[in-house]
Amino acid sequence: MAADTPPKVLFEHEGVFIHSNTEYSDEQDLLVSGFLRVIDKDGETMVEYKPLEDTVDLSNMLCAGKDSSSVMEWTQCPREERSSLQQAMVEQQQSYETEWDMINAVSYPKRKPCANGEGSLNHHQEKSKWAFSFSVWDLRSVSVKDEGWTRLVFRLKETTTSLPALHFHQGGSEGFLDCLRRYASLTQAPDDNTCLLVSTPNRALSQSFENLLDDNNYGLVTKLKKDPYLTTMGGFSKVTNYILDAFRSPELEQQRRPPEEVADLDIVGLGEVIPGLEINQQEEPGFEVITRIDLGARPEVTRLGPLSAESWAKHQDQEGRMKNVPHLKKIIFKGGLCHAVRKEAWKFLLGYYPWESTYEERKSLQRSKTDEYFRMKLQWKSVSDDQERRNSRLRDYKSLIEKDVNRTDRTNRFYEGLDNPGLVLLHDILMTYCMYDFDLGYVQGMSDLLSPVLYVMENEVDAFWCFVAYMDQMHQNFEEQMQGMKTQLIQLSTLLRLLDLSFWNYLESQDSGFLYFCFRWLLIRFKRELHYPDVLRLWEVIWTGLPCQNFHLLVCCSILDSEKRKIMEENYGFNEILKHINDLSMKLDIEEVLHKSEAICMQIRSCKDLPHSISEVLGFDSGRELSRVHERDNEEYREEFQTPRPTHKQEVFSNGHNGPYREPPSHNGCKVSFIS
Repeated sequence: MAADTPPKVLFEHEGVFIHSNTEYSDEQDLLVSGFLRVIDKDGETMVEYKPLEDTVDLSNMLCAGKDSSSVMEWTQCPREERSSLQQAMVEQQQSYETEWDMINAVSYPKRKPCANGEGSLNHHQEKSKWAFSFSVWDLRSVSVKDEGWTRLVFRLKETTTSLPALHFHQGGSEGFLDCLRRYASLTQAPDDNTCLLVSTPNRALSQSFENLLDDNNYGLVTKLKKDPYLTTMGGFSKVTNYILDAFRSPELEQQRRPPEEVADLDIVGLGEVIPGLEINQQEEPGFEVITRIDLGARPEVTRLGPLSAESWAKHQDQEGRMKNVPHLKKIIFKGGLCHAVRKEAWKFLLGYYPWESTYEERKSLQRSKTDEYFRMKLQWKSVSDDQERRNSRLRDYKSLIEKDVNRTDRTNRFYEGLDNPGLVLLHDILMTYCMYDFDLGYVQGMSDLLSPVLYVMENEVDAFWCFVAYMDQMHQNFEEQMQGMKTQLIQLSTLLRLLDLSFWNYLESQDSGFLYFCFRWLLIRFKRELHYPDVLRLWEVIWTGLPCQNFHLLVCCSILDSEKRKIMEENYGFNEILKHINDLSMKLDIEEVLHKSEAICMQIRSCKDLPHSISEVLGFDSGRELSRVHERDNEEYREEFQTPRPTHKQEVFSNGHNGPYREPPSHNGCKVSFIS
């Protein structure tokens, strides 16, 4: 039987006390100290309190070391070392010693052992009875009282259950309530200003709300204006009318909004509420009136298996230069890379390593880049507390990075658990990037782009420079004026009008013609729409630059092409479209998507009267000429690669992921004519 998925820790605070000298116990003057956590357990948000001793599980602790190349090694903590680890003081991480040491040690917070000698067992049993947990869905209200410190009292919907009050002698109550607001609405009771009434949305439709409603003082529109990136990625497309109703205060939950208010929400688009994202057809370049064009039948394409380590080695000469690079890129585009090759190949695909470089030249480059990296890292590491207090931009960057790192890919083995070394590396690389590009600094969403790169590289310096190269491509997505996002949405809308004018007209009639619901797809390149191994496959295919410019836009078109029938037949409106697109997350088959995307590209290339705007978006100089070139290339693929894609072979991922190869879809969707 497969092991249960470990719960995801959303909030944790140590030093929360229960006063046992209350009506709940006959004991006098006993303070029970413990941990308060908010966790995501199998999709359900839970609040959990455990006395301090109950939280220790030293057998599951991971120790981290480093080898000479600064690659993190994960080892189980030896049994004979556990007692010393348990008694050790929390050490400050030393990041800088001789030879730019990356991470010398990763220490785990110590847990206070029982101090009652022979009576410690009884003491442990006494404290264990104070442990409790409950689902946020079962919470009716939270009373917040000031007694020189904050005291919280929980009341559940099941009135027969009573819970002890929690006392925050060392602070932390505001952080807990802020976390709670992400998963429930907390509104002040009309007759008691110390009582917060709790209401929760429908369970099945609230899984992507983690970051949406983290401040009870802001409505949806205000939240989008204040922080479009976080709001959009946190689940904007889940916000339908009935979900918004669920987040209203409990006493108003049964009341429906007036029709005029519903209409206002229905027609609001991201362009109206995110400053700088408004799109004006008269002012923006790239618009061209596209009439109905017969694109002809969609051609057949063939996908291949991933490039093996043996094949990769054959493309290097004796000095390490890559040979026949255009052909190599075609192979990568057709099937991606096996995981063993990615660590080296991604450096070439992203431009960190020049394709024509030798082994010695790459070693020299790595040495200089290592020195450059740690000089930049030292800049922010050496900032004193006084300096930081006078540098608001650095404080803001640091705060955002710490917040995002703690919730980036925590279900991935490379980043899961408390005090994970992978999180330290994420944090340090993002902080160093602020020194590299201080004008841009850090914008929410960048951690999503770094995470897979670090996962593949397993090395701080290499991951940083590959991330720099990736950000060179994605920079405009995160700029304040949002010109990159605006341009891509315009281009995507233009492509969709060519491919299926009737579908585009339908979306336009639902105030969705500019495809704002694809915002997250474009912003972080489908990072939150695909399973982790599929993200790696998609990115390396896109990085080849084949078979056209802006291939990621055709990936969007491929997905929308697969969903258009349901959207139109069900007569989805603005909110339903948003919800449907968001629900596709983790349900997409990457091979089917890539298969159709390539077929769409070939279909467009073969068009004799291709509009100029389409040629510019996809980088076609001459439709006919490039079509012939592509047909010749495709014939070369068929002649050279006769082996079909493996159907059930497991690709082993060194960082804990196993992913099956998938066959291309059995239905021949590429033969169907495109009817506009």
